[in-house]
Amino acid sequence: MSEPTDWQQETRDIIESLLEDGSNPDAHYTVEHHFSGSDFNRLEKAAVDCFKAGFEVTDAEELTLERGQTLLCFDAVGKAPLTEEAIGAQIQQLLPIAAKYGIEYDGWGTYFEE
Repeated sequence: MSEPTDWQQETRDIIESLLEDGSNPDAHYTVEHHFSGSDFNRLEKAAVDCFKAGFEVTDAEELTLERGQTLLCFDAVGKAPLTEEAIGAQIQQLLPIAAKYGIEYDGWGTYFEE
């Protein structure tokens, strides 16, 4: 058996934390995948590809980092059951888009479900 990737381990940890806190294991979750970069044109092209792949895409936001650098970011939003397989499949769709445009895939998040 191969070693899990960083994303696999992070996904496993997030899911375990949510379930330990009592989140509903049978709900469909809104999963926000985070992207960032410094080039608006690259980010915009990646957002279009994410949209074409079936994700809702948020408007780009501008963040100023501690050292004064500006970073642009957006989320690609999908729905999925809270399983490593389902969320991992979304990640596998999105990682090549980030790589294609030289932007960062910064992980994913979701919300507690009753």
